[in-house]
Amino acid sequence: MDAPQRLRLLGGEVDLMSQDQLFDRFERAISNARSGGAATIVANHNLHSLKLIAHDREMARFYARAEAVQIDSMPLVAWGRLLGRPTEPAHRHTYLDWRDRFWRSAAGKGWRVFHLGCAPGVGEAALDAVRTRHPGVEATSHHGFFNSEGEENAAVVHAITEARPDILMVGMGMPRQERWILDNLDVLPPCLILPIGGALAYEAGVVSTAPRWTGRLGVEWLWRFATEPHRLFHRYFIEPWALAPQALADLRRRA
Repeated sequence: MDAPQRLRLLGGEVDLMSQDQLFDRFERAISNARSGGAATIVANHNLHSLKLIAHDREMARFYARAEAVQIDSMPLVAWGRLLGRPTEPAHRHTYLDWRDRFWRSAAGKGWRVFHLGCAPGVGEAALDAVRTRHPGVEATSHHGFFNSEGEENAAVVHAITEARPDILMVGMGMPRQERWILDNLDVLPPCLILPIGGALAYEAGVVSTAPRWTGRLGVEWLWRFATEPHRLFHRYFIEPWALAPQALADLRRRA
């Protein structure tokens, strides 16, 4: 399969991947890990993460270590098109868009999954819901409420190592999950590593799931804002202005 095209937008690098290309990355990373290769990070960029890498050196270092970076933002797709870049709605991927294909593949191909994140009990409830839809999924969850230094962290890393996962999903929110992955990358077992935020909270029913047509039309953010206005107002309406220097740089390059 052809390698995805990589673009630089708003100060970060993203890969223009179809869903087939994304899953090809997943499968190659798992095959490499099973053969004794190194861990592989497949990250994602949205406007929030782009704002973070502009001011957080550790976040920038995390993305430099990622083998592939999904677009997780329809505004980022639209910005690329405005610049004349070949970004398309099909290049935007979120967990909700590919979850059923992912868990179907995990059940059918014997992928072992370890999820780290969510409040105590939420991850387990999420995986129970997943197994109801996809019997045969082999997955374990550990909550994200632990001290990421010292003995507690060492115990979490030991639990992950003992589980021998093909895929490690880290859902502790930005930027904590990315910093944790970066800090522990050298002691984690070989596997595909996916930072996924609170994605499994949708599976557990803790957070309402936006209809998928909102994603296709580019208005999923509006649905989320309507359901969590206090948490998301600053992120959706204030934070993007911090990317004005990067936007101007993109426009200068285009000119």
